Amino acid sequence: MHFPFLDNWRKPHPDAEGAAATDELSGDQTSAAQLLSECELLREQAGAAGVELDDTVESLSALDQLLPHWRDDPEVTPWLGADAGLYLGTVMVRSVPGARWVRWPDGQPVVRLPSGREVDVLAEGATWAETGSPELSQAYAEVSED
Repeated sequence: MHFPFLDNWRKPHPDAEGAAATDELSGDQTSAAQLLSECELLREQAGAAGVELDDTVESLSALDQLLPHWRDDPEVTPWLGADAGLYLGTVMVRSVPGARWVRWPDGQPVVRLPSGREVDVLAEGATWAETGSPELSQAYAEVSED
């Protein structure tokens, strides 16, 4: 599968470090959304627990109810956290009108809301995987009101 936006994904960006998101993933939102929604490890863990991830808000609540067996393996937790963040972002982009994937100058994907606020979904997912708080459904609820 070819994702055209990846051609420019890792090129150095002329903006200063720490600047706001600058690029809407080279304009190819469909390919970006498809790639960022894969979340293979999270889907595997959820499926093993009987939870279907259908990219809906309800599935975030179902994830919040999972027993966090992954915390027993310190190598899995960061990967699962990244997947959880990307999944949270996927749900936001698909259900909050006007929300879009963008990238920061360092290449990190974030979600830009219609208000202009940028949500670091990877940080949200990492915190959820490590501590369970805030819940993914709570993080979504906060941005859906924006």
